[in-house]
Amino acid sequence: MASFLSPSSTTVRPYRTEDEAGVRALIDADRMPGQRRCTKQKLAAARRGPPALADWAAQERPRISVLSDAADHPRGVIAFLSWPDIRTGVICWAYAREDLPALRALLGHALAELARCRQIDAFVGAPPGPLGPGGLPRLRRATTHEALLEAGFTGHRQGAYLHCTLPGEPWPAPAKLVADVFPCECPPGHRLIIRDGAEPVAEAVVSVGPDRTATVYWIEIRPTHRGRGLGRKLLGQAFALLAEQGAVEVALVIDDMPPTSESEAASRLFDSFGFSLVDELWTYQRRHTCP
Repeated sequence: MASFLSPSSTTVRPYRTEDEAGVRALIDADRMPGQRRCTKQKLAAARRGPPALADWAAQERPRISVLSDAADHPRGVIAFLSWPDIRTGVICWAYAREDLPALRALLGHALAELARCRQIDAFVGAPPGPLGPGGLPRLRRATTHEALLEAGFTGHRQGAYLHCTLPGEPWPAPAKLVADVFPCECPPGHRLIIRDGAEPVAEAVVSVGPDRTATVYWIEIRPTHRGRGLGRKLLGQAFALLAEQGAVEVALVIDDMPPTSESEAASRLFDSFGFSLVDELWTYQRRHTCP
């Protein structure tokens, strides 16, 4: 990709309140199918830190830096944090419209700030968060992948991003509703639980955004109850609920698993509901000896 930035015309500086609109535009430029647009609330949540690290990072908030042009407009943004006591850092997210020089400048800045960290993780795998699918979309963001490798990171695939479009007509609800449905606060949405007697044996967490995009955050069947069709019943009821709430498309992130009969069954289940692979999700790590 051609770059319209020159090092002499750009500055990396701390994020300011007036950068909000420009930063949100950078984030939305890399939006995946079915991924919700960045809102003020989502950006504010991202500034508090990734959900997977919320407890660990209770005393640390990400530092957000902006790459600005000669007119002081955001042309890239990166968020990172560190824990000095264990000398570990995390690059939470970075966006620069896949412009390689901009990404190099942002990563160089973050690595300089994290220079005393022996280990730095980037795009740590997690459930979909306020600003992304929980890892780096390896194919759609190939330039970011290249910039990370140039900066000394090694990466590996840790999951996949799936997407499907709901039909125009209402999704048929199961003849018999098998799951109890409860409101869920984090993420805002609903939790569906199938019980065997009083014991929960299958669970899903789903959510619909204001832009009519939905996310399946979690679906799990207890090993002792797999192979009984509970996944199909649970996902069918979840889809009916999402369609009733106005969703028109659904995203799902799955973790990579070794090929087994159970993982193959899960793949067939998602295929049968119309999910297709959008991209691989990668996570990265950089280790080095520092003073």
